Amino acid sequence: MNTPSQAQQLAEEARAAFQAGRYGEAASLFERAHSLSVQAGDALTAAEMANNLSVARLQAGDAAGALAAVQGTDQVFEQAGDTVKQAMALGNQAAAQEALGQLETALSLYQQSADLLKPHKDQAETRAFVLKSISSLQVRTGRQLEALASMNAALDQQKKLSLREKLLQKLLGIPFKQIK
Repeated sequence: MNTPSQAQQLAEEARAAFQAGRYGEAASLFERAHSLSVQAGDALTAAEMANNLSVARLQAGDAAGALAAVQGTDQVFEQAGDTVKQAMALGNQAAAQEALGQLETALSLYQQSADLLKPHKDQAETRAFVLKSISSLQVRTGRQLEALASMNAALDQQKKLSLREKLLQKLLGIPFKQIK
């Protein structure tokens, strides 16, 4: 009989494989953990395993598989009232869409993720990462001014800035002072 502890054991093995850079193996283990969680009727754990599977598949170069794995998990977390995990799921969908070249869809999903993370002060670093992804996509889609604003917002979220980021923040402040 499959138990939740079997799914958790597989997830631990998958995380170890992922940390070691064995993304294909990690994906296979996360997929098995997902299946066991579904069989056990544990929708939240199944959604978490699907998100982990998505990240592993994306790292393994399977963007389509990553997107397929994560589809709908944001809704599971939304129904559970977990906006942080909902935001993460949307971010994972965005990353897969970006890898598939669907930049406008990715941009929209990243924005939804950033919006959900905004009230969670303990997730400032995660939100900064999402905002940097938004900025990068805005540059790629020809929205340079929006990209500057997004990067500035990302840097404002971070508690610790590297020397490069501090310099960038100072440089970004110049045009915004001129606008004001």
